[in-house]
Amino acid sequence: MKIPVIKRLVETQTLESLVAAEEALLEEQQPAFEVEGEDEGEKLTHVFAAIFILNHMKDSGAEFKDALREYTKKVRVSIS
Repeated sequence: MKIPVIKRLVETQTLESLVAAEEALLEEQQPAFEVEGEDEGEKLTHVFAAIFILNHMKDSGAEFKDALREYTKKVRVSIS
């Protein structure tokens, strides 16, 4: 997971385009825009994180850094 890639997706893509990219990646197809990542799993992680962050920013009015912090908290909990 690379934070700069996630930030770029949040800044340049809409929620709708990210959801479409997630669906394309799940169906082993190329999304309509470039998603950086070493493999399909990392690309999907970046898209999923951007979706979570955009939703969190919209729902709570949080700024990017706070929404990112919330996402990384959830990742840490799921790993431990």
